[in-house]
Amino acid sequence: MVHTSTENNSKKLPQYVAALAAAGGAFACGTLLGWTSPAQTEIVDNHSGYDFLVSDTQFSWVGSAMTLGAACVCIPIGFLINLIGRKWTMLFLVLPFIVGWAMLIWAANVGMMYASRFILGIAGGAFCVTAPMYTGEIAQKDIRGTLGSFFQLMITIGILFVYAIGAGLDIFWVSVICGILPLVFGVIFFFMPESPTYLVAKDRSEGAIKSIQWLRGKEYDYEPELAELRETDREIRENKVNVWSALNRPVTRKALAISLGLMFFQQVCGINAVIFYSSRIFKEANTGIGPRWATILIGIMQVVATFVSTVVVDKLGRRILLLASGIAMAVATTAIGVYFYLQGQDEAQVESLGWLPVAALCIFIIMFSMGYGPVPWLMMGELFATDIKGFAGSLAGTSNWLLAFVVTKTFDDLNAGLGIGGTFWLFAGLTVLGVFFVFFAVPETKGKSLNEIQQELAGNRSIPAPTPVNGTEKQ
Repeated sequence: MVHTSTENNSKKLPQYVAALAAAGGAFACGTLLGWTSPAQTEIVDNHSGYDFLVSDTQFSWVGSAMTLGAACVCIPIGFLINLIGRKWTMLFLVLPFIVGWAMLIWAANVGMMYASRFILGIAGGAFCVTAPMYTGEIAQKDIRGTLGSFFQLMITIGILFVYAIGAGLDIFWVSVICGILPLVFGVIFFFMPESPTYLVAKDRSEGAIKSIQWLRGKEYDYEPELAELRETDREIRENKVNVWSALNRPVTRKALAISLGLMFFQQVCGINAVIFYSSRIFKEANTGIGPRWATILIGIMQVVATFVSTVVVDKLGRRILLLASGIAMAVATTAIGVYFYLQGQDEAQVESLGWLPVAALCIFIIMFSMGYGPVPWLMMGELFATDIKGFAGSLAGTSNWLLAFVVTKTFDDLNAGLGIGGTFWLFAGLTVLGVFFVFFAVPETKGKSLNEIQQELAGNRSIPAPTPVNGTEKQ
């Protein structure tokens, strides 16, 4: 968002530190997503871990209860973000994390497991709204994409972390370790600054100056950036409207349609079904790879591919990653569908094709992690005006988690009705629709300030010509 010659005097390292600290909540959220895989093996298959039995159907509710909790909290958290700030909202969320894990560790019955996962979903879902917003507001535009991608990267690291410790520890100690992680996050994030955008909106100019200097360095001339933040805030105040009027602005409707569309296609490509049921997919394919090693392999691929995305997102742009991701995922899910369809017709004819679903699944995970995984969350923090960002971002987050619940809960039913091959073909068809959506509806936000993105969404493409920055043109 900085347009002056002082931009090159700013330090980038503090911004990376703050973004990684904020993404610690995403790491904790990743442990929630990954917990179901080792837990299912121990609790359902081996009937251990708790003093009571848990059926397959009950465990499917344990797995999906967190998505319902996440969906319920996204809209309320949008108001809390604007009331107490981004930083204190994230610190407050440590409490439901600890309560949820404690209830899960010492659950006396299945009902307590449902409740604990719902509470943990509340904490995780709230982070999914707050962390991308915080990161988008503290980052300079030339590294905003990279810092925004840290969120999805830390989710994948959290998933891999649980897969890894789940291979050697029983589920009690896995849950205990996961319960300690939010405390570690709280201690680290306590020392991070509040978002300058929020501080300016609350007329706390001194705090905003300290925040900018913490993020950019003492040598950085904060005046131009502070002036831009104040000007944006002044325009919002002059045109202040209620939430519903703000949502009815054409630019907001367009941004919301794009964000909701990206969240929709992120979920209906089938990623949560793949994560939650990855062990079963490897088992059905008769690969000979043990379920735990299969999930660890998937976790490693997710982390590596998401890391690559963080490196290239500000160089290649958002659109190209989404388009490449969508095309590759559609091909991969089509191949998986073909394999399982042929297997259903005659198992003998696919005995030599065991590599096909595994290779396709690997391609799917890698390409999802490079495009559809991080980019929708990144763009959620970029598309909305400041005055509506909390509420509109919450709507997008709510839709994401509700879709995650639907996909997770209906995966087995779809398998029963369409066959596993038909289910993956359905995912492939929806992913192809997503490619067309990205091509025709999603703008490129790479290298643009948040104000410039708003201008483009409003149809004003006459963005000011590049101005010299230390003798070079600003791109």
